[in-house]
Amino acid sequence: MDQLSPARPARRTQAERRDESGRSLVEAAIAVVAREGVSAATFDAIGREAGYSRGLATQRFGSKQGLIEAVIRHLHEQQEAALLAHDIDGLPGLEAVLTFVDVYLRGLSGERGGRAYFMLLSAAVADVAELRVAFADEHSRIEQRLEALVRKGQAEGAIRREIDADAAALMIGSLLFGLSMQLLVDPQLNLDPIRETSLATLRLSFGTEGRP
Repeated sequence: MDQLSPARPARRTQAERRDESGRSLVEAAIAVVAREGVSAATFDAIGREAGYSRGLATQRFGSKQGLIEAVIRHLHEQQEAALLAHDIDGLPGLEAVLTFVDVYLRGLSGERGGRAYFMLLSAAVADVAELRVAFADEHSRIEQRLEALVRKGQAEGAIRREIDADAAALMIGSLLFGLSMQLLVDPQLNLDPIRETSLATLRLSFGTEGRP
């Protein structure tokens, strides 16, 4: 009887290897920043953390700007995956707004990616650096999405029509931003009661239920 030879694992393509090394380097950058701070995130340290050379880290990112943009893209993809898992675009507007806030705040606790993001943001703002542009673009994207969800809720009659949707989106974004920064200052902060209070307050102030 012929013996079947064990199947050989398929060889990865160059693009697959590049994608894998890129993800590893971004995750290593997040780990270094979250653990040791922004100043520790040199290309040498990132390369060592990921098990690659400084040369590869430099090649992938090119500059601190490239590093931050890569981290933002990575965290954006993670956030989008979490929102997709909750079918946020299929929810009624008010419930979608509350789900967005709930998912965001649940993800902050014990999530080193968010910690690294806001540590990088703080450094960029403090230095009055051009790096702020990358963060401004990301925050604008979040506000636009929240504004669209508020307008959806207003069209459905679940969110009060007199509310300024743009101002509401900015207010929610500021709430999330402020709590994220507070968590940097006090890593032991218990976000659960704050999250529950925030959701209850938003539902009460935005919603039309029970109003004349």
